[in-house]
Amino acid sequence: MKQKSIFICQSCGNEAPKWAGKCSFCGEWNSLVETASLTRSGQKTGSRRKKLADPQKLSEVKKTNLARIKTGLSEIDRVLGAGVVPGSVILLAGEPGIGKSTLVLQLAAAISGQRSVTSDQPLATSDRRPVIRKKNKKPITDHRLPITLYISGEESLSQIKIRADRLGAEKSETLFLSEIEVETICDQIEKIKPKIAIIDSIQTLVSEDLSGPAGSVGQVREAAMRLIRVAKTTQTALFLIGHVTKGGIIAGPKVLEHMVDVVVTLEGEKLANFRILRSVKNRFGATSEVGIFEMTDRGMKEVTNPSKVLLEKRVEKTPGSVVVPVIEGTRPILAEIQALVVPTQLPIPRRVVQGISYNRVQLVAAVLTKKLGLPLGGQDVMVNVAGGLKIEDPGADLGVALAIYSSFKDISLPVGWAVFGEVGLLGELRSVFQGDRRIKEAKRLGFTKVISPEKFSSVREVVSQIKLQAS
Repeated sequence: MKQKSIFICQSCGNEAPKWAGKCSFCGEWNSLVETASLTRSGQKTGSRRKKLADPQKLSEVKKTNLARIKTGLSEIDRVLGAGVVPGSVILLAGEPGIGKSTLVLQLAAAISGQRSVTSDQPLATSDRRPVIRKKNKKPITDHRLPITLYISGEESLSQIKIRADRLGAEKSETLFLSEIEVETICDQIEKIKPKIAIIDSIQTLVSEDLSGPAGSVGQVREAAMRLIRVAKTTQTALFLIGHVTKGGIIAGPKVLEHMVDVVVTLEGEKLANFRILRSVKNRFGATSEVGIFEMTDRGMKEVTNPSKVLLEKRVEKTPGSVVVPVIEGTRPILAEIQALVVPTQLPIPRRVVQGISYNRVQLVAAVLTKKLGLPLGGQDVMVNVAGGLKIEDPGADLGVALAIYSSFKDISLPVGWAVFGEVGLLGELRSVFQGDRRIKEAKRLGFTKVISPEKFSSVREVVSQIKLQAS
């Protein structure tokens, strides 16, 4: 083997044949790092094409049905699409401290045969291995579920044990390894051949063939390529934990997302209890699914009825409070939108928004000013989604509008009302998808009247109805 060097930009991953002070692709200064590249000495370019595979028609390709591995956590199975596909590579991303390591440790415990203390789901029986018996002998082994390998580059085994004791997962049959060299990790996966392998995290791994530091673009890409190759050859489902940078992107950067099969993100406010597992990319299922968890002192707890939990502490007959049925993934959730409108003490009024798009709130406030004559130009407007939930559904527009109107006029919405609908720039209400499911969920939780675009055509009509009820 003959060794040569290439230079890789640690910001964008661009390769260059020689060093330069500035990357020609992204313009970053002093980002090129020398990296070893091995090529076969004296080998001709054409000699690599001796064993090319012949093209085939799809009708000639044999279809293989791989049984998905049930994790034992229904919320994770929902997001992944009914379970984990063998040989798939799953990237779990999120901000530091959001609970990624806690979630995957509970996942490993659930898969390895010990039910998580925060899960109400029974152990799966379909994936259990048969007990090996001999004549007149006791069972030799009893591996109830597939072997799981947990590899940590951030914590020692003693540190992991402390966390496992807190989560009630200390009796897990998961195999643990503390290692950062990707070559050693690949050798262990090929040797053990686990069904599930968890890497915590991809930013800590290094390759002895590269000179860059751990977490650099070159190291992350090289480690991911080698792990993906091993996962595909051994049919090991691989979970990679990735951190999110200050800019809000997965450290890597985007090159890591393109390499894997599934990308899921763990979202939520650190000071709030709720965590949302959201699918961003999924080659084996829908990308619209979400899983909802509650962070407790014993780890992540699955929330099977999020609407009931989110509205548990709601105070009725309070100005500025509106209940909105929104769609998260494929299921409806009832959330409370709160608004507070007060006279400003500043030359420029403030707009403080949490849990919903700032631009959507600005749009709705402008519509209220233009179409309803609300003088919001001299008011501070605060809008919040209670419980730490983040809403991206445009169907929450009407809820935001009525919450602001209710707070400004100091009148509360009638008891038992839930509202949804998209607000247009002309003040009209537009239909949103899955309206029937929103109405059904609201009525299931005891709301007697649902205000929707099917019954009202504009925000003005809804406000007139509120005035009529208040009088």
